[in-house]
Amino acid sequence: MSAAQTTTADLPPAEQTNSTGAGTGSKGTPDGSPRKGSGATPWLLLAPCMLIIALVMGYPLYRLVSLSFQSFGKKELWGFKDAEFVGVDNFTKILGDSVFWSVVLRTIVFALGAVILTMVIGMLIALLLQKVSGVVKALISIALVASWGMPIIVATAVFKWLFDADYGVLNYLMSKLPGVDMIGHNWFASGPQGLMVIMLLVVWGAVPFVVITLTAGLTQVPKELEEAARLDGAGAWGVFRHVTLPILKPIIVMLTTLSVIWDMGVFPQVFVMRNGNPEAEFQLLTTYSYQQAFVVNDYSGGSAIALVTVALLLGVVAVYMRQMLKIGEVE
Repeated sequence: MSAAQTTTADLPPAEQTNSTGAGTGSKGTPDGSPRKGSGATPWLLLAPCMLIIALVMGYPLYRLVSLSFQSFGKKELWGFKDAEFVGVDNFTKILGDSVFWSVVLRTIVFALGAVILTMVIGMLIALLLQKVSGVVKALISIALVASWGMPIIVATAVFKWLFDADYGVLNYLMSKLPGVDMIGHNWFASGPQGLMVIMLLVVWGAVPFVVITLTAGLTQVPKELEEAARLDGAGAWGVFRHVTLPILKPIIVMLTTLSVIWDMGVFPQVFVMRNGNPEAEFQLLTTYSYQQAFVVNDYSGGSAIALVTVALLLGVVAVYMRQMLKIGEVE
């Protein structure tokens, strides 16, 4: 019997009902009316989490904003003097300070360098895991998870030992190369070299998450598309660029945005690596805000710097949301 000869009489009762539109409505009820409470259910499920976030972050954020518009120092902290409202004076002061802008530039360069290294190394390792045997893949995955789970303080101590001027393993190994003498070399004698070491520490801790996420994404790339691209004459780079990369774009955008947020908020790596007192050329926005607030005792100035940092991160989040909306429209 052909498809044209098939009538609704030949269909099962449930299919006949759906074909005439008299069955379950488009919105899940017999009469087609919307379900009661369906719009409120997601918000009710999210309510506990939103409440916890509001309690944990609401007051600190409010206090941060209020302090940034006040004159608040050690006298105000101990109650010898009432805090005075100064408007935008704190922001005018820090925005007119050349030291602040040098810290901003250093933070941006540091974050961009760490993000680029993290994404490139993470992508290379993820692609490598697709080519190796199951045993090698399992060993690499175990090593990645172990490094990812290592506490930041422990990882920082390991890197301090690796790059130590007197007992560092890296100096010893490099000195074995012909014509290279790195014995006694102090990697933290200058800001750029020291920040490079800290950047490697940040990348080392961030790569496992990127690799695991990209590896999961690579499993969703259709092998048929890759094979078709190869039959059309595309090489390894062409397949990656025109097939793999477009499919991984949402994941890459998400990972890049998260990496920027995390790397602009780096604090313990710098603080511990410099023994709790980072020098001027090692200051990032987080450590600079801490120094102004708890070392200089200018709590209002430190709050203003922290609020500017939050504003910068919100700008990154806005770019991320815009890119995700564009991806959603294309799909």
